[in-house]
Amino acid sequence: MSDGAAAETSTVVRAAFFGSGSFAVPILDALIALPGIRLAAVVSAPDRPVGRKAIPTPTPVAARARELGLPLLQPIRVRKPEAVEALAAVAPDLVVLADYGQLIPRVVLDLPKRGFLNLHPSALPRWRGAAPIPATILAGDVESAVALMVVTEEMDAGPIVAVEPLEVRVDDTAVTLEERASAAAARLLVRALPEWLAGRLVARPQPAEGVTLTRPLRREDGLLDPKRSAAELERQVRAYQPWPGSYIQSVKTGDERLIVWKTHVAESEPGDVAGWFVSAADGGLALATSDGRLILDVLQRAGGREMSSADLLRGRPGLVR
Repeated sequence: MSDGAAAETSTVVRAAFFGSGSFAVPILDALIALPGIRLAAVVSAPDRPVGRKAIPTPTPVAARARELGLPLLQPIRVRKPEAVEALAAVAPDLVVLADYGQLIPRVVLDLPKRGFLNLHPSALPRWRGAAPIPATILAGDVESAVALMVVTEEMDAGPIVAVEPLEVRVDDTAVTLEERASAAAARLLVRALPEWLAGRLVARPQPAEGVTLTRPLRREDGLLDPKRSAAELERQVRAYQPWPGSYIQSVKTGDERLIVWKTHVAESEPGDVAGWFVSAADGGLALATSDGRLILDVLQRAGGREMSSADLLRGRPGLVR
Protein backbone atom coordinates (compact mmCIF):
# COMPACT_ATOMS: atom_id res chain seq x y z
CA MET A 1 0.00 0.00 0.00
CA SER A 2 1.28 3.45 -0.92
CA ASP A 3 1.80 6.16 1.70
CA GLY A 4 -1.10 8.13 0.16
CA ALA A 5 -3.47 5.16 0.31
CA ALA A 6 -2.47 4.43 3.91
CA ALA A 7 -3.16 8.03 4.92
CA GLU A 8 -6.51 7.91 3.12
CA THR A 9 -7.74 4.75 4.87
CA SER A 10 -6.41 5.78 8.28
CA THR A 11 -8.41 9.03 8.37
CA VAL A 12 -11.41 8.77 10.68
CA VAL A 13 -14.45 10.72 9.52
CA ARG A 14 -16.73 11.99 12.27
CA ALA A 15 -20.27 11.50 10.95
CA ALA A 16 -23.86 12.21 11.93
CA PHE A 17 -26.92 10.44 10.56
CA PHE A 18 -30.34 12.07 10.08
CA GLY A 19 -33.26 9.67 9.62
CA SER A 20 -36.65 8.65 10.95
CA GLY A 21 -38.54 6.06 8.87
CA SER A 22 -37.91 2.36 8.33
CA PHE A 23 -36.37 3.09 4.89
CA ALA A 24 -33.41 4.67 6.70
CA VAL A 25 -32.57 1.82 9.12
CA PRO A 26 -30.49 -0.36 6.74
CA ILE A 27 -28.70 2.79 5.59
CA LEU A 28 -27.79 3.64 9.19
CA ASP A 29 -26.45 0.11 9.66
CA ALA A 30 -24.40 0.38 6.47
CA LEU A 31 -22.91 3.71 7.53
CA ILE A 32 -21.87 2.33 10.92
CA ALA A 33 -20.15 -0.63 9.28
CA LEU A 34 -18.04 1.45 6.88
CA PRO A 35 -14.32 1.53 7.77
CA GLY A 36 -13.07 4.96 8.77
CA ILE A 37 -16.50 6.23 9.87
CA ARG A 38 -17.15 7.15 13.50
CA LEU A 39 -20.80 7.91 14.12
CA ALA A 40 -20.98 10.82 16.56
CA ALA A 41 -24.78 11.25 16.62
CA VAL A 42 -28.08 10.04 15.21
CA VAL A 43 -30.75 12.70 14.65
CA SER A 44 -34.38 11.57 14.43
CA ALA A 45 -37.91 12.84 14.98
CA PRO A 46 -39.22 12.88 18.58
CA ASP A 47 -41.13 9.92 20.00
CA ARG A 48 -44.84 10.22 19.18
CA PRO A 49 -47.96 8.89 20.93
CA VAL A 50 -49.34 5.79 19.20
CA GLY A 51 -52.58 3.88 19.67
CA ARG A 52 -55.55 4.42 21.91
CA LYS A 53 -53.33 4.57 24.96
CA ALA A 54 -51.07 7.17 23.29
CA ILE A 55 -47.92 5.24 24.16
CA PRO A 56 -44.77 7.27 23.30
CA THR A 57 -43.15 5.38 20.42
CA PRO A 58 -39.77 6.07 18.81
CA THR A 59 -39.22 6.24 15.08
CA PRO A 60 -37.62 3.12 13.57
CA VAL A 61 -34.29 4.98 13.37
CA ALA A 62 -34.47 6.19 16.99
CA ALA A 63 -35.32 2.67 18.13
CA ARG A 64 -32.31 1.29 16.25
CA ALA A 65 -30.02 3.98 17.67
CA ARG A 66 -31.12 3.14 21.21
CA GLU A 67 -30.64 -0.55 20.53
CA LEU A 68 -27.06 0.12 19.42
CA GLY A 69 -26.35 2.60 22.23
CA LEU A 70 -25.69 5.47 19.82
CA PRO A 71 -25.91 9.15 20.84
CA LEU A 72 -29.41 10.29 19.86
CA LEU A 73 -30.84 13.78 19.27
CA GLN A 74 -34.57 14.27 18.68
CA PRO A 75 -35.28 17.96 18.04
CA ILE A 76 -38.87 18.98 17.38
CA ARG A 77 -37.64 21.41 14.70
CA VAL A 78 -34.11 21.15 13.42
CA ARG A 79 -34.02 24.86 12.54
CA LYS A 80 -34.64 26.03 16.13
CA PRO A 81 -31.61 27.73 17.76
CA GLU A 82 -31.27 25.11 20.49
CA ALA A 83 -31.28 22.32 17.89
CA VAL A 84 -28.68 24.10 15.76
CA GLU A 85 -26.51 24.59 18.85
CA ALA A 86 -26.73 20.90 19.76
CA LEU A 87 -25.85 19.86 16.21
CA ALA A 88 -22.92 22.29 16.09
CA ALA A 89 -21.62 20.70 19.30
CA VAL A 90 -21.55 17.33 17.51
CA ALA A 91 -19.11 18.89 15.00
CA PRO A 92 -19.62 16.35 12.20
CA ASP A 93 -17.24 16.18 9.26
CA LEU A 94 -19.96 14.44 7.25
CA VAL A 95 -23.76 14.06 7.48
CA VAL A 96 -25.80 11.32 5.79
CA LEU A 97 -29.59 11.76 5.65
CA ALA A 98 -32.39 9.39 4.66
CA ASP A 99 -36.14 9.63 5.25
CA TYR A 100 -35.78 12.30 7.92
CA GLY A 101 -38.93 14.36 7.36
CA GLN A 102 -37.75 17.97 7.73
CA LEU A 103 -36.12 20.51 5.45
CA ILE A 104 -32.58 21.33 6.60
CA PRO A 105 -31.71 25.03 7.03
CA ARG A 106 -28.54 26.51 5.58
CA VAL A 107 -26.95 27.00 9.01
CA VAL A 108 -27.09 23.21 9.54
CA LEU A 109 -26.14 22.32 5.96
CA ASP A 110 -22.93 24.32 6.43
CA LEU A 111 -21.80 22.37 9.51
CA PRO A 112 -20.08 19.37 7.83
CA LYS A 113 -17.10 20.23 5.64
CA ARG A 114 -17.07 16.89 3.80
CA GLY A 115 -20.67 16.87 2.65
CA PHE A 116 -24.29 16.74 3.68
CA LEU A 117 -25.64 13.84 1.63
CA ASN A 118 -29.11 12.37 1.14
CA LEU A 119 -30.29 8.98 -0.13
CA HIS A 120 -33.56 9.43 -2.03
CA PRO A 121 -35.65 6.58 -3.51
CA SER A 122 -36.42 7.82 -7.00
CA ALA A 123 -34.81 8.49 -10.36
CA LEU A 124 -34.29 12.19 -9.75
CA PRO A 125 -35.46 14.70 -10.87
CA ARG A 126 -38.57 12.50 -11.20
CA TRP A 127 -40.53 12.18 -7.97
CA ARG A 128 -38.91 14.65 -5.63
CA GLY A 129 -40.65 15.30 -2.34
CA ALA A 130 -42.48 13.39 0.36
CA ALA A 131 -43.95 10.33 -1.38
CA PRO A 132 -41.66 9.13 -4.19
CA ILE A 133 -42.31 5.40 -3.78
CA PRO A 134 -46.13 5.59 -3.93
CA ALA A 135 -45.83 8.00 -6.87
CA THR A 136 -43.57 5.56 -8.74
CA ILE A 137 -46.10 2.73 -8.43
CA LEU A 138 -49.12 4.94 -9.08
CA ALA A 139 -47.62 6.19 -12.34
CA GLY A 140 -46.88 2.67 -13.56
CA ASP A 141 -43.12 3.26 -13.79
CA VAL A 142 -41.24 0.06 -14.60
CA GLU A 143 -37.83 1.40 -13.64
CA SER A 144 -36.69 3.61 -10.80
CA ALA A 145 -33.50 4.28 -8.87
CA VAL A 146 -31.97 5.35 -5.59
CA ALA A 147 -29.91 8.53 -5.73
CA LEU A 148 -27.10 9.73 -3.47
CA MET A 149 -27.23 13.50 -3.65
CA VAL A 150 -25.97 16.67 -2.01
CA VAL A 151 -28.62 18.26 0.22
CA THR A 152 -29.63 21.83 -0.59
CA GLU A 153 -32.31 24.12 0.84
CA GLU A 154 -34.62 23.29 -2.10
CA MET A 155 -36.28 19.91 -1.59
CA ASP A 156 -34.44 17.06 -3.36
CA ALA A 157 -32.95 19.46 -5.90
CA GLY A 158 -29.26 19.03 -5.06
CA PRO A 159 -26.54 17.68 -7.34
CA ILE A 160 -26.36 13.88 -7.85
CA VAL A 161 -23.31 12.02 -6.57
CA ALA A 162 -24.20 8.44 -7.61
CA VAL A 163 -27.21 6.34 -8.63
CA GLU A 164 -28.28 2.72 -8.09
CA PRO A 165 -30.92 1.40 -10.57
CA LEU A 166 -34.05 -0.18 -9.12
CA GLU A 167 -36.54 -2.42 -10.90
CA VAL A 168 -40.23 -1.87 -10.23
CA ARG A 169 -42.13 -5.17 -10.29
CA VAL A 170 -45.70 -5.52 -11.50
CA ASP A 171 -46.86 -6.74 -8.08
CA ASP A 172 -44.89 -4.28 -5.95
CA THR A 173 -46.65 -2.52 -3.12
CA ALA A 174 -45.16 0.55 -1.48
CA VAL A 175 -43.97 -1.78 1.29
CA THR A 176 -42.10 -4.21 -0.97
CA LEU A 177 -40.63 -1.48 -3.18
CA GLU A 178 -39.45 0.47 -0.13
CA GLU A 179 -37.74 -2.63 1.26
CA ARG A 180 -35.80 -3.15 -1.97
CA ALA A 181 -35.08 0.57 -2.32
CA SER A 182 -33.70 0.63 1.21
CA ALA A 183 -31.39 -2.30 0.50
CA ALA A 184 -30.28 -0.63 -2.75
CA ALA A 185 -29.60 2.63 -0.89
CA ALA A 186 -27.43 0.81 1.65
CA ARG A 187 -25.45 -0.82 -1.19
CA LEU A 188 -25.09 2.53 -2.92
CA LEU A 189 -23.75 4.16 0.24
CA VAL A 190 -21.16 1.41 0.74
CA ARG A 191 -20.07 1.72 -2.89
CA ALA A 192 -20.09 5.48 -3.32
CA LEU A 193 -19.30 7.11 0.03
CA PRO A 194 -15.61 6.02 0.18
CA GLU A 195 -15.18 7.30 -3.38
CA TRP A 196 -16.82 10.61 -2.44
CA LEU A 197 -14.65 11.07 0.64
CA ALA A 198 -11.55 10.28 -1.42
CA GLY A 199 -12.48 12.98 -3.93
CA ARG A 200 -13.02 10.56 -6.80
CA LEU A 201 -16.72 11.39 -7.29
CA VAL A 202 -18.02 14.76 -8.44
CA ALA A 203 -21.64 15.76 -7.91
CA ARG A 204 -23.47 16.75 -11.11
CA PRO A 205 -26.50 19.05 -11.31
CA GLN A 206 -29.89 17.48 -11.86
CA PRO A 207 -31.45 17.96 -15.30
CA ALA A 208 -33.83 20.91 -15.54
CA GLU A 209 -36.31 18.79 -17.52
CA GLY A 210 -38.55 16.13 -16.02
CA VAL A 211 -38.91 17.57 -12.52
CA THR A 212 -41.93 16.22 -10.63
CA LEU A 213 -42.77 16.96 -7.01
CA THR A 214 -44.80 14.73 -4.69
CA ARG A 215 -46.69 15.93 -1.61
CA PRO A 216 -47.42 14.13 1.66
CA LEU A 217 -50.31 11.70 1.28
CA ARG A 218 -53.62 12.40 3.03
CA ARG A 219 -56.23 9.94 4.24
CA GLU A 220 -58.74 11.15 1.66
CA ASP A 221 -56.32 10.24 -1.15
CA GLY A 222 -57.22 6.60 -0.51
CA LEU A 223 -60.76 6.86 -1.92
CA LEU A 224 -61.06 4.64 -5.01
CA ASP A 225 -62.68 6.79 -7.70
CA PRO A 226 -64.52 4.69 -10.31
CA LYS A 227 -64.26 7.54 -12.81
CA ARG A 228 -60.66 6.40 -13.22
CA SER A 229 -59.65 3.19 -14.98
CA ALA A 230 -59.40 -0.17 -13.22
CA ALA A 231 -55.68 -0.30 -14.07
CA GLU A 232 -55.10 3.04 -12.32
CA LEU A 233 -57.06 1.91 -9.27
CA GLU A 234 -55.18 -1.40 -9.07
CA ARG A 235 -51.91 0.56 -8.96
CA GLN A 236 -53.38 2.85 -6.30
CA VAL A 237 -54.21 -0.10 -4.03
CA ARG A 238 -50.57 -1.21 -4.22
CA ALA A 239 -49.12 2.29 -4.00
CA TYR A 240 -51.05 3.36 -0.91
CA GLN A 241 -50.06 0.52 1.40
CA PRO A 242 -49.80 0.89 4.34
CA TRP A 243 -50.72 4.61 4.26
CA PRO A 244 -53.25 6.00 3.54
CA GLY A 245 -54.72 2.70 2.37
CA SER A 246 -57.44 2.45 -0.29
CA TYR A 247 -61.14 2.27 0.33
CA ILE A 248 -64.58 2.28 -1.29
CA GLN A 249 -67.38 4.35 0.18
CA SER A 250 -70.73 4.54 -1.59
CA VAL A 251 -74.48 4.53 -1.15
CA LYS A 252 -74.40 0.75 -1.58
CA THR A 253 -72.13 0.35 1.46
CA GLY A 254 -74.35 2.60 3.56
CA ASP A 255 -71.40 5.02 3.64
CA GLU A 256 -69.38 2.32 5.41
CA ARG A 257 -65.77 2.28 4.26
CA LEU A 258 -64.61 -0.99 2.74
CA ILE A 259 -60.83 -1.10 2.96
CA VAL A 260 -59.28 -2.71 -0.13
CA TRP A 261 -56.03 -4.65 0.22
CA LYS A 262 -55.65 -6.65 -2.98
CA THR A 263 -57.15 -6.37 -6.45
CA HIS A 264 -56.70 -7.31 -10.06
CA VAL A 265 -58.11 -6.01 -13.34
CA ALA A 266 -60.64 -7.56 -15.71
CA GLU A 267 -62.39 -6.28 -18.80
CA SER A 268 -65.70 -4.45 -18.63
CA GLU A 269 -68.87 -6.34 -19.48
CA PRO A 270 -72.09 -5.15 -21.13
CA GLY A 271 -74.27 -3.22 -18.73
CA ASP A 272 -71.44 -2.15 -16.40
CA VAL A 273 -71.94 1.30 -14.91
CA ALA A 274 -68.94 3.03 -13.34
CA GLY A 275 -69.32 3.09 -9.57
CA TRP A 276 -71.59 0.05 -9.26
CA PHE A 277 -70.62 -3.24 -7.65
CA VAL A 278 -70.93 -6.27 -9.95
CA SER A 279 -70.37 -10.00 -9.54
CA ALA A 280 -66.91 -11.23 -10.56
CA ALA A 281 -66.38 -14.45 -12.47
CA ASP A 282 -64.92 -16.14 -9.38
CA GLY A 283 -68.02 -15.41 -7.31
CA GLY A 284 -66.48 -12.42 -5.64
CA LEU A 285 -67.10 -8.72 -5.93
CA ALA A 286 -65.90 -6.22 -8.52
CA LEU A 287 -66.16 -2.46 -8.92
CA ALA A 288 -67.15 -1.27 -12.38
CA THR A 289 -64.98 1.65 -13.50
CA SER A 290 -64.68 3.98 -16.47
CA ASP A 291 -62.46 1.39 -18.15
CA GLY A 292 -62.52 -2.19 -16.90
CA ARG A 293 -63.50 -3.97 -13.71
CA LEU A 294 -61.52 -3.78 -10.50
CA ILE A 295 -61.78 -7.26 -8.99
CA LEU A 296 -61.78 -6.91 -5.21
CA ASP A 297 -59.74 -9.89 -4.00
CA VAL A 298 -59.20 -8.96 -0.34
CA LEU A 299 -61.33 -6.50 1.64
CA GLN A 300 -61.77 -5.41 5.23
CA ARG A 301 -64.77 -3.86 6.91
CA ALA A 302 -64.00 -1.10 9.40
CA GLY A 303 -62.90 -2.73 12.63
CA GLY A 304 -63.13 -6.21 11.08
CA ARG A 305 -60.73 -8.76 9.68
CA GLU A 306 -59.43 -9.14 6.16
CA MET A 307 -61.60 -11.41 4.01
CA SER A 308 -62.22 -12.38 0.41
CA SER A 309 -64.88 -10.38 -1.36
CA ALA A 310 -66.78 -13.65 -1.91
CA ASP A 311 -67.05 -14.05 1.86
CA LEU A 312 -68.21 -10.45 2.20
CA LEU A 313 -70.77 -10.89 -0.56
CA ARG A 314 -72.30 -13.95 1.08
CA GLY A 315 -73.12 -11.83 4.09
CA ARG A 316 -74.20 -8.78 2.08
CA PRO A 317 -75.70 -9.92 -1.24
CA GLY A 318 -77.41 -6.55 -1.63
CA LEU A 319 -74.13 -4.91 -2.60
CA VAL A 320 -74.42 -6.21 -6.18
CA ARG A 321 -76.67 -4.29 -8.53
